[in-house]
Amino acid sequence: MARVSAAAHRLRGIYAIVDASVSEPVNLAREILGGGVRILQYRAKGGINANDARALRELTYDHDALFILNDEWRAVGRFDADGVHLGPDDAKPSDLPVIRRQLRGRIVGLSCGTEDEARRAADIGADYIGVGCIFATTSKSDAGEPIGVAGLRRVAAASTLPVAAIGGISAQNISEVAATGVAMAAVLSAFSATGDPRNVARELIDLWR
Repeated sequence: MARVSAAAHRLRGIYAIVDASVSEPVNLAREILGGGVRILQYRAKGGINANDARALRELTYDHDALFILNDEWRAVGRFDADGVHLGPDDAKPSDLPVIRRQLRGRIVGLSCGTEDEARRAADIGADYIGVGCIFATTSKSDAGEPIGVAGLRRVAAASTLPVAAIGGISAQNISEVAATGVAMAAVLSAFSATGDPRNVARELIDLWR
């Protein structure tokens, strides 16, 4: 199945993830976007906070950034998100054509941990794949063992889709990730654990370039 999202060409660079559990997620997003990041995912494992989701949508509009929801594909239309990112427990491969039709051309991202999953992703309707975890991370309890940069190269090579590397990416190792040629670096803890996320965003963008 060919990619159909009109926004898929914007899938490049730093991909920020803001978790609903952090203190003041909207303010965190404002700083990240102010630092130049143009892809923002809202991850709310305990349920979407509607006020936060609406505020994040407005912020991403103001900064001409993509707004992606994690898991909650049925909420994409409600919050006018640009798309959804689905993990392995969020949808079966056979569900993707239905989800694709429901989202009417919006972005669909899939987490892939193996080369076989990466190869299938385009055929079942994904616009991009998330690959990881690359380095050890504490931000996701079920992230699994790190696959490292070598594992990233191996899985990414199996797909023709844009790849977002994820897991433990920071200013200290992002150059290693960029050297693989993948399209995006997904970052969570490096933003939420700092007192200056705007400058962290600028630094990551500069290092990625």
